[in-house]
Amino acid sequence: MTATIQLPDPARLHTGDLARVGLEGLRGRPLRAVLSALGITIGVAAMVGLAGISTVSEAGLIAQIRALGSNLLAASPGRSLIGQTSAFPDTAEGMVTRIPGVTDVSAIGLVSGATARRTDKIDPAETNGIAVQATRTNLLDTLQGTVRSGTFLNAATGQYPTAVLGSVAADRLGIARAGAHVHIAGRWFLVAGILDTLPLAPEIDRSALIGWPYAARLGFHGHASTLYERSTKDTVQAVHDVLAHTINPEHPEEVDVSQPTQQLEAEAAAADTFNALFLGLGAVALLAGGVGIANVMVISVLERRQEIGLRRSLGATRHQIRTQFLTESVALSTLGGTAGIAAGLAASTGYALAMGWPLNLPTQTIAAGAGAAIVIGALAGLYPARRAARLTPTEALATT
Repeated sequence: MTATIQLPDPARLHTGDLARVGLEGLRGRPLRAVLSALGITIGVAAMVGLAGISTVSEAGLIAQIRALGSNLLAASPGRSLIGQTSAFPDTAEGMVTRIPGVTDVSAIGLVSGATARRTDKIDPAETNGIAVQATRTNLLDTLQGTVRSGTFLNAATGQYPTAVLGSVAADRLGIARAGAHVHIAGRWFLVAGILDTLPLAPEIDRSALIGWPYAARLGFHGHASTLYERSTKDTVQAVHDVLAHTINPEHPEEVDVSQPTQQLEAEAAAADTFNALFLGLGAVALLAGGVGIANVMVISVLERRQEIGLRRSLGATRHQIRTQFLTESVALSTLGGTAGIAAGLAASTGYALAMGWPLNLPTQTIAAGAGAAIVIGALAGLYPARRAARLTPTEALATT
C-alpha cells in the first residue's frame, strides 16, 4: 500500500506579521519609498493646506465682520410699481429714531449730476466711479468708522465747501492726505479728511462726502438715498420687520432693507466655490502619485521574483503574496498621506497664526485626504499584487 502524505496547512499570516512583511520592502529601499510617496504627499498637502487656508480665511473674515456689529441695518429706496425709483419721505430719519431699540440713525443722499475731480481741467463726464453724497455729521459714529487722515465733517464744516473722501475715492483721485482740494460741481472743495475702509458700507468708500446743508446749494433735493440704523442686538430682527413700514408707511414695499453683515458673510462663504478648484488640483496630484506607486510596485515585483519564489517554495499561498504586496502599496500611500496631512495642517496653522485668525481646520477635507490616500494605494497596488501572486515557485526561482 502506498502511504498518503498529509501536507500541513499553510500558516496563517497574522496582522502583525503582515504589516512587518509589507513594510520590509519599504525599509529595504527607503529613497525609492520616499520618492514614490511624494506624489501622494503633494496631493494631500495641496488638498488639506489650500482648503485649510480657505476655511481659516472665511472664519477670520466672518469674525471680523461680526466684530463690526451685526446690529446695523441699511435701507434704500426701491422702485415703484411703474418702475420709477422711489424717494424717502423727509420724516424718515425722525420716524426711525422712535422705533424701540434703535440707538443710532444716520443717512447719506446722492447729489445728482455732481462729480468729484482732481482738477477743473478734467472732463466732467469722467466720474471715475466716485459719487458725491450729502451726509449727516453722525454718519461715522453710526457706521463705527475711522478717519485715516484729517477729521470728519461737523456742524461747522458742513456749512462750507468741505469734503471727506472715502478710501477708494481718495486712491482714485490720487490724494493721500487731508488738506488737498478737489473740484466738485464747478467748485473747489477742501478735503477735510480721508476715511479708512468701511466694510459694512462699501458705497461710502467710493464717495466724496459733503455737508448736508451745503449740498442744498448744489441742487440736492434733501431726500436720503441710504439710511443707516443701529439697534440693540436683541431687537435687530424686530427693527428689521418694521423698518420699511416706518420709513414709508404708505408704500413699505418700495423700501429695500438689508443687513450688511449678512451680505458680507454670504460673500465670504461664497469663496468656498474655489475649494472645488483646490480639491481638483490636489486630486490630480493624488492620481499622479497613484500612478507612481503602481509603477514602483510593478518594478518591485520584477526585482523581487526570487524572494517571491522562495516564499512560495516555503509554503506561502498566492493570497499571502498578494496581501503582502497590497499591504506594502497601502502602507506607502498611507505614509505619503500622513506626511501630506501634516504639511497641510502646518500651512493652515501658520497662516492662521500669522493673520491672527481663529484656527478652523477642514476636518472633512482631512478625512477625505486620508481616505483618498488609502484607496489610491490599494488601487495602485492591486495589479502588481495580483501579478506577484500569479508567479509559480519554479518560474520565480528560475529568474536570473
